[in-house]
Amino acid sequence: MLPWNRIFRPLAALLLAVAVALVPTVTATAAPTADARPGSGWNDYTCEPSAAHPRPVVLVHGTFGNSVDNWLGLAPYLKNRGYCVFSLDYGQLPGVPLFNGLGPVEKSAGQLAAYVDKVLTATGAAETDLVGHSQGGMMPRYYLKFLGGADKVNALVGIAPSNHGTTLSGLTRLLPYFPGVEDLLNEHTPALADQIVGSDVLTELNAGGDTVPGVRYTVLATKYDEVVTPYRSQFLDGPGVRNVLLQDLCPLDFSEHLAIGLFDRIAFHEVTNALDPAHATPTTCASVFG
Repeated sequence: MLPWNRIFRPLAALLLAVAVALVPTVTATAAPTADARPGSGWNDYTCEPSAAHPRPVVLVHGTFGNSVDNWLGLAPYLKNRGYCVFSLDYGQLPGVPLFNGLGPVEKSAGQLAAYVDKVLTATGAAETDLVGHSQGGMMPRYYLKFLGGADKVNALVGIAPSNHGTTLSGLTRLLPYFPGVEDLLNEHTPALADQIVGSDVLTELNAGGDTVPGVRYTVLATKYDEVVTPYRSQFLDGPGVRNVLLQDLCPLDFSEHLAIGLFDRIAFHEVTNALDPAHATPTTCASVFG
């Protein structure tokens, strides 16, 4: 007898993901973005980088995220430690407010390029550091490799990044059995299709090596990630790369894909170490109190 529960549960999850991606036009007005809220502590274009932290930090949200909600934990954390912090919205789809990071990766990388130029002009800095969650940790690599970003970026910190694509806990392997679903993803939510293992975008991005010269790379992963799977696919290979599994630093860290970017202070501490390696301090379970 076929184990129907093992067949229909992942199928239902896959179709739910597609349904969410195909949310009909929402008439509600989008919430104010961080750009409109300099009083929130970040996206303050009058911020002058200090000698201790000479590079502004640009935060790059993940799929279905936005410039505010994705960074309610990390942005104040960095701001309180003396960084000039900025965040952008990218990958918007017409008629879909709040949920961004859904457009084609190549186009989103172009939006990031324009935003980095805006931040560098405002702050007078020569380079920036990028910190991204999920797609936001992978997409900047397209900017670095193909859009001239390597000359403007000192470091990229990816938090649970989809660097080599995801099987979504095996769900993407079901796509060939349901004709038309993959076409729907490509047509309506290109970013989701771009992040599937073996996509054209990822094949192009990773051809010839994971990194570009002159940029330091840090990848922060959790073994409990259920979205970007297998979790080791997040790691990069090349010079200037540091791959970190949070459970190697704190076995008691049970964060999964969303938690690692939203409120995991073990990850936050490692972000500051990556941004300022000359003053890095050991990350342990006690770092949650830092």
